[in-house]
Amino acid sequence: MVTKLGAWSPVSEAAVGFALGAVGGCILGATEDPVDKTLSMMTSADLLKPVMEEVRTVGALGLGTLIGATALTTAMTSVVAGVILAAAITSVFVATRSCGAHHTHSAGLWASAGLAGAFGTTLSGATLGVAIEWIVKNYGMVGLLWALSIFSIVKPPLHFVFKVLWKQGEACCTLGSTVWVRERKQIETEELQQKQKMALRIENWILTLENGENTSETEHMTMWAAERRQREEMERKKMESEEAQMNQRTIQDWINTVVVKHVDFLAFSGIPMTVVAIVTSGFGVFGYGGHQSVFIVLLALVSIIAYLLLNSSDFKFWMLVGCMGMLATFVIALLTLHAGQVVATTAMKMREAGQSQSREQISARMNHDSSVEALNAAFFVAKLCQLGLGAAVGGPLVRQAAGESKVIVGAALVAGGLLVGVEALAPVLGDGGKAGALLGVVGAAGVSLGAVAAVAGQWSSWPGTLGTLAGLVIGALGMGKWHIVNIGLQVPVTYVFAMINPF
Repeated sequence: MVTKLGAWSPVSEAAVGFALGAVGGCILGATEDPVDKTLSMMTSADLLKPVMEEVRTVGALGLGTLIGATALTTAMTSVVAGVILAAAITSVFVATRSCGAHHTHSAGLWASAGLAGAFGTTLSGATLGVAIEWIVKNYGMVGLLWALSIFSIVKPPLHFVFKVLWKQGEACCTLGSTVWVRERKQIETEELQQKQKMALRIENWILTLENGENTSETEHMTMWAAERRQREEMERKKMESEEAQMNQRTIQDWINTVVVKHVDFLAFSGIPMTVVAIVTSGFGVFGYGGHQSVFIVLLALVSIIAYLLLNSSDFKFWMLVGCMGMLATFVIALLTLHAGQVVATTAMKMREAGQSQSREQISARMNHDSSVEALNAAFFVAKLCQLGLGAAVGGPLVRQAAGESKVIVGAALVAGGLLVGVEALAPVLGDGGKAGALLGVVGAAGVSLGAVAAVAGQWSSWPGTLGTLAGLVIGALGMGKWHIVNIGLQVPVTYVFAMINPF
């Protein structure tokens, strides 16, 4: 992009950057109000009751870690599902060469892949949201703990099976594609025919000279010029075919890398936070949820796991995100515990002022505030996770020369369309399904934001970079009803993930 836009003036770069940034910012801001409304419904009295009843079972710290790990697992799974579906569509396009020789710039390719990815993310998010809501209502938080544990155990074996199936599918697509073979045979046939014609003409010319017949110099030169043009045209076709085949192999290798990295990410990144959730919730199940030792064990466990992962000699992307998810789960647990302690402190102050409350009232209030805080914090962290992982897709896409405007505007349009669709299907999806689907929409918006961040870092002048960032912030604040704190946290996270190269 720098080479393409390097000749632009700083003012032009700033104007174009502002426009592209505003598109990404607007779609981020557009998700704020629907997410807030959904979260308000999830924390209403009827939907909050099953969660409040389980605080006594797993404890405040256990509730925070369990809800946080579940929300982050949902976000990660839905993003990976969308990426895999988009990669599958792209791989079929490339393998069958459906998008022509210059497939890396094909609008049909990127549009199909983008729609498939966004739809897959949203659908998987909605499905997981419905499943989680059903488990909590029927089996409580203990049932959710079992479901999360089983899912974490099953993922690593399934990821090996998926890799085998993906390689077989790629081999089938490659073997089934006869386009390159047919084109190579056609070029070889034409080249052979041209050589035969050339040999025949040379032979006739030699016979003519041997017979002493006169030959026209003009006709001779015209014949040789035509032969040279045909030979050059044949060489050009051959080079274009080889270049297109090389481009196909390059993009197919990149797709394979993306799929392998994301499957590894899904299989292993959730293990640290799941272990933390199991241990802290386990203390609660055995009657020690409110004991001070739980916090000490939780802090020690997080520190040990983080040290082991970050100190690994073969550090991978999933280890980084796994540590971040575990730390986010730890923070959610602390916020959940703090909300209950605030209620207890307030009750003590009221008692000293002569306004005593019964123990049941204080306990009910502590459970309510802890549950609300756990849901609020977990959903916000899940949204940050979706934005970050979406940005980790959008940034590399721009750096792979997919076209910055295609990625930014295309992802924003798809996210906007899905947002309208989710709102229209809200009665069918239910509260859990709508919450999961909205996380998927946020992931699609994250792709646009990641592309904006990548563009901001590739301009050849500071006005272009600052203009892009200004458009992003202003668009997000304008459409997001000036939620300064939320957007102020989301934009840096998006930028950091967009600059990471997980592949």
